[in-house]
Amino acid sequence: MSIRKRLSQEESRTVALEAARSLLIELGPQAVTLKAVAARIGRTHANLLHHFGSAAGLQKALARHLAETICASIEDAVLASRAGSGSPRDVVDLTFDAFDKEGGGALATWMLASGNDDALDPIIDVIHDLVDDLDGIASGKMHSVTHALVLMALGDALMGGPLAQSLQLPRTSARDLAETMLIDAALKAGLVGSV
Repeated sequence: MSIRKRLSQEESRTVALEAARSLLIELGPQAVTLKAVAARIGRTHANLLHHFGSAAGLQKALARHLAETICASIEDAVLASRAGSGSPRDVVDLTFDAFDKEGGGALATWMLASGNDDALDPIIDVIHDLVDDLDGIASGKMHSVTHALVLMALGDALMGGPLAQSLQLPRTSARDLAETMLIDAALKAGLVGSV
């Protein structure tokens, strides 16, 4: 995808982040470099340095971008579930897919392994804001279930397939358990059977 027209600074960052997201999903976190993203969008390495400062800056911006776009989808699923047009399983699947199919787990692990100590800050901040926004009715009662759900999704993305196979469990066993946990927590929080 080559971009020739002059873009605003925000548009240029967004195009770069979407290219980085594609690289992450297609090739893994080690492929998310300034050079690779620049090549994908027809820009220079220097142009991306201007926007992100470094490869670590690009990865951190990508983590925030992923978290924001995925949390927006999760928020829609939670609101749909509360309105009766969605289900807790939708919330679980979006959360697990964010860390697995969308590459969030691999990116977080790669950033931490690369010495980026504050790598998870953008993800944690966005999830915290989402839970606070959605948790008004439950008065903080969903914080612990969100904590467990995110940790389950991260762990499942990193080693869920081989572990389920080793234990002779269905590949969906962690998702199934997370769904049960989410339903139980919603009932205890008084959210009338919804998330």
